Amino acid sequence: MDTPIDKMDKPIEKKKGLQKKHIGYIAIGIAMIVLIYMAFFTDRTSTYKVEKEKLIIETVIHDQFNDYITVPGTVEPISTIFLDAQEGGRVEEILIEEGSMVKKGDIILRLTNPDLHLNILDSEAQLAEKENFLRNTQIAMEQDRLQIKRELVNLKYDIERKERNYKQNEILIKDNLISREEFIRSKEDLDMAIQSRELFIERQKQDSIFRSVQVDNMVNNLDNMRRNLSLVRQRVENLNVRATVDGQLGLLVPEIGQSISRGANMGQINVLTSYKVTAQIDEHYIDRVRTQLTGTLDRQGSEFGLVVRRVFPEVRNGTFEIDMVFQDSMPDNIRTGQTYYISLQLGQPKESVLVPIGGFFQETGGQWIFVLDPAESFATKRNISIGRKNPKYYEVLEGLQPGEKVIVSGYESFGKNEKLVFKK
Repeated sequence: MDTPIDKMDKPIEKKKGLQKKHIGYIAIGIAMIVLIYMAFFTDRTSTYKVEKEKLIIETVIHDQFNDYITVPGTVEPISTIFLDAQEGGRVEEILIEEGSMVKKGDIILRLTNPDLHLNILDSEAQLAEKENFLRNTQIAMEQDRLQIKRELVNLKYDIERKERNYKQNEILIKDNLISREEFIRSKEDLDMAIQSRELFIERQKQDSIFRSVQVDNMVNNLDNMRRNLSLVRQRVENLNVRATVDGQLGLLVPEIGQSISRGANMGQINVLTSYKVTAQIDEHYIDRVRTQLTGTLDRQGSEFGLVVRRVFPEVRNGTFEIDMVFQDSMPDNIRTGQTYYISLQLGQPKESVLVPIGGFFQETGGQWIFVLDPAESFATKRNISIGRKNPKYYEVLEGLQPGEKVIVSGYESFGKNEKLVFKK
């Protein structure tokens, strides 16, 4: 008979198989394995799925890089002569219409200015008064000259009489036929007559000098007045606005009855012996564009050479202006105001790695680009370095190899994802 103590000492059998506590250990182990795998063996790059058909994909090439830019250019006359009013007035008549061809000296329009005519009448009156005064002065001088000459004749004969009297008295005084006083008085009369004549001659010289200076001054004044009158008459002639060169009257501002102030611009004449092309260029190129650079203008399949003649330093609205002239020939029937696209050469051609121009540059600034894998199933972000550009290509300095394919369309919808997976 078994005792209770024997029942308690009976050994307990261990349960076989997967127990509940083992499940927790297994789950923890699996989680650790997954974390280790994700940390070391999975790609954590942020991805974005896109439709490949909606992207623009181009192949990187190695070819000659032509350093040029394409800019729109406007045809203008080789030079423009402005018509400024040399004299103010009211527009009385327009003889030549805008757009007409003119010859040098042709009267384009006429102005009227009553004040100028009053100035002419006043100047003419002053001139006549001065001329009359000069004539009266000259007559008075001639009368004075004749009077002095008459006085000199009288003095001459007076001296001769007194000299003859003195010589007679000189003989008589020796014989005491006259008094000593009478002899001395005749000598004094002769001396006084001689001195009077000398003083009169000196006065004649001084009067002659004074009169000569006075006449010279008056003559000079008259000459100045005549020149002034001539200038005033020339001002009246300037009321006829004339063409200063041969050309085309490109612009005419005044209207009949309009008052024009002196110096105001009334229009311009376009010299059509040749033409120039004016272009606006982005300020990004201001350090590279200089005179003597060459360019080409394409018209109906024919190319015409251009050379930069002038670079304007002012930058306005992000652009600066240049003038180009034709090197040899220019297109037939070229007209002012026509617009052409000009290829402006900035440097010498160079063999380089090239990637086509695309919208990606706006987002990346040329610092990175999406490059397709060889199987073309996805594209990854890669840092690159871009140098110069022309209207077709960017010059790649580093980061890409010829034959690789890249996405050149815009990246606006890609966000900050570094990998693009193509939808199947």
